[in-house]
Amino acid sequence: MTLRTRWRYLVNNVMLALTGFCTLLTISILFFILGYLVWNGFTSLDLAFFTELPKSPGEAGGGMANAILGSFMMVGLATVIGVPIGFLGGVYLAEYDGGWLPPVVRYTADLLNGIPSIVLGIVAWNLLVVPMKTFSAWAGSVALSLILIPIVVRSTEQFLRAVPNSLREGALALGANKATATLTVVVPAARRGILTGIILGVARIAGETAPLLFTSLNNQFWATSPNQPTASLPVMIFTHAISPYDDWHRQAWAAGLVLLAFVLIANMTARFVVSRNAS
Repeated sequence: MTLRTRWRYLVNNVMLALTGFCTLLTISILFFILGYLVWNGFTSLDLAFFTELPKSPGEAGGGMANAILGSFMMVGLATVIGVPIGFLGGVYLAEYDGGWLPPVVRYTADLLNGIPSIVLGIVAWNLLVVPMKTFSAWAGSVALSLILIPIVVRSTEQFLRAVPNSLREGALALGANKATATLTVVVPAARRGILTGIILGVARIAGETAPLLFTSLNNQFWATSPNQPTASLPVMIFTHAISPYDDWHRQAWAAGLVLLAFVLIANMTARFVVSRNAS
């Protein structure tokens, strides 16, 4: 074995050991965070957490039923607002890519992806909260949809571009126009990938806190209308975690575990959809 070959083996072994150590360190940190959250959150979960309203400050007990419902409501409204816009934008970028407008739309979507969510919350506050003179679930949903739209746009474009051109050419050869070929052939071929991107986008906005502080704020009671301040799990975690009450700290851990479980389920669903598509 020559000196050059020995050097190559040495460099290879050192890099393999270094990458293995970094991988182990990353996984260890992840499992430490997850384990710490599960340990503190699971011991704090009870039936009252899912069925009761928050108690007054300093009073033990209660739950976050209103925050769970509020989060589902705002994430649902944001999905209804953001998914159609993002989907149609992704179809436009993938199938009608010509001229000066698509690069501008693509750059704008990438720019929105990089804007801090608190800035989008301030924008929604100026557009909705100030004119309406009240915090509301509508304002929170719009703020979340501004985060969701660029995610859906780029993921939809990516998966549509992965569809072979032969499918498009075959549909056009049979007499279909561009719109018909796109909606009946190209989109169905990429539907699982598009659905995966939507699921991951929804999981992303479910944990956003900063935009909701400026838009939906909070509510200690049930929100009977989207036009009034509405509680959400991320905001409740924030307010309870910085409070001086031990029982609120306990509920913050429980809320964090519930939010983590939702994100985990969403990611597992996305992986399941992708695996079915691959098979």
